[in-house]
Amino acid sequence: MHPPHEDRNAFDRFMTKVINAIDGPVTWFRESIVLPNQKQYPYYHRRYPRVPNIDECYESDAVCMYEANEQFKRDMKVDGAIVDILRKRKIECARYEGFESEDKCRKLFQDFAEAELNYFIKYGDLGAFAHAKYAYMKQKHRMVYERRKAAGTWNPKP
Repeated sequence: MHPPHEDRNAFDRFMTKVINAIDGPVTWFRESIVLPNQKQYPYYHRRYPRVPNIDECYESDAVCMYEANEQFKRDMKVDGAIVDILRKRKIECARYEGFESEDKCRKLFQDFAEAELNYFIKYGDLGAFAHAKYAYMKQKHRMVYERRKAAGTWNPKP
């Protein structure tokens, strides 16, 4: 038996040199340049760069509007997941505490109610095909309503 680092014949030595000639620079580049400069984070912690909101896009800029809509959808999913987590915490606390859940879980109930209200204010009544433009118009109309109501000039039709 020969030691594992020695080649057995001329062909093995030749093939080792060919492989080292091809693989050597690639391995060196990866180990000394790519890996030290690579950010190490799990794939599920990916951070998307924020794009302009829909109100910052020009009317003819379809790419900007598409990116704003995709960002809106991601934000909507994240906010929905947060509300879902708070709902599950509320339910688990109520199940665990039983009759005493009113007192012991009050903070969780309030957090869930506030998150649910905020979610509905932002995304409620947008329908199944929610779009960033529709949400922006909803926000604009709500702000106009609140401004007029505070000024006392809001007079809804009877």
